[in-house]
Amino acid sequence: MLFWILVATLTAAVAAVLLLPLLRAAASTEAPQSHDVEVYRDQLEELKRDETSGLISGEDAGFARAEVARRLLVATDAVKAAGPARAVRRSNRLAQLAIILILPAVGLCLYLRTGSPDMPDAPLAARLANPGNDMNILIARAEQQLVANPDDGAGWDVLAPIYYRSGRVEDAAAAFRNALRILGATPARLGGYAESLIALSGGLVTTEAQDALQKSLAIEPNDPRAQFYLALALKQEGKAPEALAAFQQIARTSPAGAPWLPLVNEHIAGLTAAAAPAGQAAATLGNPTGEDIAAAQEMNAGDRTAMIEGMVGSLAEKLKEDPKNFEGWMRIIRSYSVLGRKDEAADALKQGLAAFPADSDEGKQLLALAGELGLTTDGGAQ
Repeated sequence: MLFWILVATLTAAVAAVLLLPLLRAAASTEAPQSHDVEVYRDQLEELKRDETSGLISGEDAGFARAEVARRLLVATDAVKAAGPARAVRRSNRLAQLAIILILPAVGLCLYLRTGSPDMPDAPLAARLANPGNDMNILIARAEQQLVANPDDGAGWDVLAPIYYRSGRVEDAAAAFRNALRILGATPARLGGYAESLIALSGGLVTTEAQDALQKSLAIEPNDPRAQFYLALALKQEGKAPEALAAFQQIARTSPAGAPWLPLVNEHIAGLTAAAAPAGQAAATLGNPTGEDIAAAQEMNAGDRTAMIEGMVGSLAEKLKEDPKNFEGWMRIIRSYSVLGRKDEAADALKQGLAAFPADSDEGKQLLALAGELGLTTDGGAQ
């Protein structure tokens, strides 16, 4: 009974919301001039009687009759112009009738046909017992079981990554910690725990996260996730050379097309570019003089970049004259990548492979460099 009262209340509220604009429109279409017409006609009859009885002269009666007639014509034209408004009012009445009668009737018939008015309310316990595909109910059910059995390691192991994907990072860290305590360490659990701690710290690879990652590498030395976050920790600690070497090691040992390679190469390019003030970027372009390196150290960032680009252009001209300069191809490919000119780096790779086929020792080194930098031989970046 309470359900039907609620349905009736909601239906009345919706109908009121829909009717209000129609009622306002109907009120606005009233023509007040329709009442004036009768008044002016009565005034004309009254003027006749006054003239006949001698209460008003014929001349004054004529002037008054002309003014009243003018007003009557204006009022009559206004009433004629309001004729379409009557049609509007009729359509409004039809719309009001549809809202009051037809709309609730159609809704009720659809509900009785497709709904389940006799189905009882499903309490939380019943929904937990039969969650279906509702992820929130599944999580609540798992949590309920873990409250009853907090040493259920498998439950924590399943729930931890779900928490992480749902944005409940603090709960994810606690769940990974419990799974590690009960079931022991695996690279997946240690990596997930470390990622949760990193997310909690706003992207900072904390000491506790580093400890977990080191333990993961002790179990699986080639775990790319642990290697990446440890390299990132070195970068965050200001150990740029060590971080660059760590990222380059990941790039060398990763399979071609690995999904983490573009991000790794971004860090490599950034660390390489950051080393430019000390003259390293200029050194990659080949045989700078001591004066060149000293000048690079004294320049601002814009002038230094212009100097490096000038050296790249000079090296490109030399390679056109001497395409068998293997070291030149290696340097210019890396230099283009450092400058963020990936298309030109890929084009240089293609030209280098034309001079040194892919099955030669030099060609294999060019391909290895391309993999490290995320380049492909089809003229683009991975």
